[in-house]
Amino acid sequence: MNSSPMPAANPQQATKATDMHDRPSANFAHKLDQTQALLHSAARDFTPLKQASSLGAEDVVITDLINRLQLPIPVFVLDTGALHAETVALLERLQAFSSTPVEVYQPQRAAVLNFVRHPGQAAIYRSASERQACCQIRKLEPLGRALTGQRAWITGLRRAQSNARAEVQAVQADAQNGVALTKINPLVEWTWGDVWHYIATHQVDYNPLHDQFFPSIGCAPCTRAISLGEDFRAGRWWWENASAKECGLHAPSVQPPAHPTLTGVTS
Repeated sequence: MNSSPMPAANPQQATKATDMHDRPSANFAHKLDQTQALLHSAARDFTPLKQASSLGAEDVVITDLINRLQLPIPVFVLDTGALHAETVALLERLQAFSSTPVEVYQPQRAAVLNFVRHPGQAAIYRSASERQACCQIRKLEPLGRALTGQRAWITGLRRAQSNARAEVQAVQADAQNGVALTKINPLVEWTWGDVWHYIATHQVDYNPLHDQFFPSIGCAPCTRAISLGEDFRAGRWWWENASAKECGLHAPSVQPPAHPTLTGVTS
């Protein structure tokens, strides 16, 4: 008998996420202007920097903007070795058609195999500490390599994603592996409807799992569809405490003083 928790069945019929969620804010045009201004400032003042993409809806919006604005900002993706087939296929399409470079970082193979041997792949369901150990191997260690030598990184964090992200700022201090960086969150004030309005308007390629009620997509063993009324991140590590929905990539940070060239670019 398999003791691993299984994703809950979702009785809803799949439809296009753009049809379900294309609901822009009244001030969407202003938000878009602010986001573009922040990306321009970041490219000018924080080089070298990269965009970290999970290939989720927010991240494909940012990559599309980087391409449209022709900014010298490379993108990187963490291929954990446990991604959904749909995510891997989207990654290939992004690499094929993006004008900005798309880098892929994978975990150390020996570390992955050691974890599979002991404590075993199912250990992620037994305790938060073992799940976090898997995240350390598959995500955090490759992230450290991806950010080596960088001054800043760009993410798709939004305040509306969860209570844990409610205090996220457009520009804030960050530290990865003890190295001080600046984290830039261009979509910090965007709603889910804003994200999908942009995707629909610009016909941005996105992960088809979003059509199947996966708002937040991580590794396949750790992600399920959500039902109506569930929290945005309820499908991530659903067997754990509802307040612990992070892998460690986005530890709480402290907002730094405003960068002089970013004065007037508000979050």
